[in-house]
Amino acid sequence: MTILIKNGTVVSAQGRNQADVLVEGERIVAVLAPGDTSLGADLAATADTVVDASGKYVIPGGIDAHTHMELPFGGTAASDTFETGTRAAAWGGTTTIIDFAVQKYGERVQDGLATWHAKAAGECHIDYGFHQIVGGVDDDSLKAMDELVAEGITSFKLFMAYPGVFYSDDGQILRAMQTASSNGSMIMMHAENGMAIDVLVHQALAEGRTDPRYHSLTRPWETEAEATNRAIMLARLTGAPLYVVHMSAKQAVAVLQANKDEGWNVFGETCPQYLYLSLEDHLSQPGFEGAKWVCSTPLRAKAEQHQDELWRYLRTNDLSIVSTDHCPFCFKEQKELGLGDFSKIPNGIGSVEHRMDLIYQGVVDGRISLERWVELCSTTPARMFGLYGQKGDILPGFDADIVVYDPSGRTEIGLNKTHHMNMDHSAWEGFDIDGHVDTVISRGRVLVHDREYHGAKGHGRFLKRGLSQYLI
Repeated sequence: MTILIKNGTVVSAQGRNQADVLVEGERIVAVLAPGDTSLGADLAATADTVVDASGKYVIPGGIDAHTHMELPFGGTAASDTFETGTRAAAWGGTTTIIDFAVQKYGERVQDGLATWHAKAAGECHIDYGFHQIVGGVDDDSLKAMDELVAEGITSFKLFMAYPGVFYSDDGQILRAMQTASSNGSMIMMHAENGMAIDVLVHQALAEGRTDPRYHSLTRPWETEAEATNRAIMLARLTGAPLYVVHMSAKQAVAVLQANKDEGWNVFGETCPQYLYLSLEDHLSQPGFEGAKWVCSTPLRAKAEQHQDELWRYLRTNDLSIVSTDHCPFCFKEQKELGLGDFSKIPNGIGSVEHRMDLIYQGVVDGRISLERWVELCSTTPARMFGLYGQKGDILPGFDADIVVYDPSGRTEIGLNKTHHMNMDHSAWEGFDIDGHVDTVISRGRVLVHDREYHGAKGHGRFLKRGLSQYLI
């Protein structure tokens, strides 16, 4: 099969150009300037499929480097399966996810990875890779980290939160970072002071403060900034690269910025919810409605200008990537597990379908450039997590993961509008985007075109990842 995408504006992290893109099989074979006849005078006549991208952007498929399909959490599990979640991702212009395999305390790392391979195999509509959560740092798990790098699992997530579930103490973190420093892998960190948070939660509940908004108020910015600083100091001590996930507090990013400016290998990620949603407007809705927006790290107060500062940090590259931390739960029966006790509300928001649109709205609003949109959502994730050369750009030899995006289109988000995630509500109800995903191609297969879905489960393949290109 050959596909010709003609008359579009090809956008990369480096710039934009009018060009035609020729796909043969699963790969891009040529990016041709207007008038280039080196491959023939009339490629449209010989291509199997022609996509007219006049007036539209042609961008690399989105890479969501932080998702949690089917994650067990809080007595339930994330409502999106690998089948439903990757299908929703495709609808929104994401053609690759990197999910998290889980090792719980007392389990073998390899067994946790095997479980996630079994969940995903034959189910995914788009390509996928895995990070590995190390929930119990000991001699066996440290040895497993070395072994998994050879299997294409080149990043490992630790938690400074959730004592008794995923929590690692400073000594365990130090040992894992020493291992990462020696094998070239990336340490990913959930940076919140979980021990302090547990005290604040216990005190709030004892005083009868049980509403969803207390999820944020018992996880104040100080617990995120302190843990971020501590994680960075341990990374500096060991020489390990560090990637801090789902950053929500401007003070935590300021700590990261200061160390990044000193030349340390520290990187930060944020998510759409921290750029648009807030404690006042969402978590504090009447009754139990705020439970829909419970996630960790929590939504922050708009009055404290966290959202505006995070956009600024995206512009200055102090935050490197926008991922979703997609971990959806239905309101009925799942979020409602926390009725009367906010600490029992499953933590997570569904966004995998909407990330590309939501961040494009930042282009429309003048918060970031068009090129930065592509860089944040595709190119840097590919470089950061060992996929560049295969994913993250529109160049000959790369996988034909391509999105045709219409800047004159419109996307209305809501449960009965653009919503294909396995949820009974939308955290983004009522959001309207000045742009629209028109065509989505994954490895040369058209998944979405003209508001119709043409993909199928099983198309997605597991990706063995190399080492990060950002390590020095």
